[in-house]
Amino acid sequence: MSLSLEDVSWCADGKTVLHACSLRFEAGLVTAIVGPNGAGKSTLLRLSSGLLPPSSGTVMLQGVRLAELSPERLAAMRAMLTQDGVLRARFTLHELVAMGSRVPAPGLTGRERAALAEELLERVGLGRFAARDVMELSGGERQRAHLARVLMQLEAAVAGRDGPPGFLLLDEPISAQDPARQHLVLDLARAHARRGGGVVLVLHDLNWAVACADQIVVVHQGSIHAQGPPQDVLTDSLARTVFGLEEGRVRTHARTGKPYILPHDIIFK
Repeated sequence: MSLSLEDVSWCADGKTVLHACSLRFEAGLVTAIVGPNGAGKSTLLRLSSGLLPPSSGTVMLQGVRLAELSPERLAAMRAMLTQDGVLRARFTLHELVAMGSRVPAPGLTGRERAALAEELLERVGLGRFAARDVMELSGGERQRAHLARVLMQLEAAVAGRDGPPGFLLLDEPISAQDPARQHLVLDLARAHARRGGGVVLVLHDLNWAVACADQIVVVHQGSIHAQGPPQDVLTDSLARTVFGLEEGRVRTHARTGKPYILPHDIIFK
């Protein structure tokens, strides 16, 4: 399965936010979208998900235009966790996660659906809170609860039949997490890719992006500035031209061979 954008642009209020972007995301890989604030990263992810229609160009999922897929079919093939989701209604965590699948979920009995919701809550580290009101949780806990919900959407869609889960699209999924939970969330993304699903996530932390992703896409001033394996993309030149960092900030990790940003010798005035 693949998700591709062909010459996709998006305009708002007479201004072009994204300029003729062409990308291809593959199942089985984790792709991290990085770039400065306001570069167009979240807009690119929303276009990839179908939440935003492109002003021009085409978004294709498994060779079919997103606009041609029924809402049910699209929901089975991709799920998106936004960074600005707000939940005001009062549900337990278990109820929230179970909502990720259709009722009745294809290929799942009611009991199997409940068991999958419990398993996913365990995966995101919230199993003991299954009966708790979602609004009683911290921001980071709610973020992980919604991650379990979108995983439910994809895994329930393929329950009981062969085939990998669809594309998991995550917008800043670790923004409210402590370091241990950041690792947990990104490890879940890697696990989804290992099961044959595709993962595209927006991250601000370059070190986490390089550590977890197979491919990096750099968005700068509304255009695709660079894309490729982390070791080819994150260079001193890119750190300087895109992120405004001084030379010598990018190092190579001795064990992994991957690049990383070293901020510790930055002097604060």
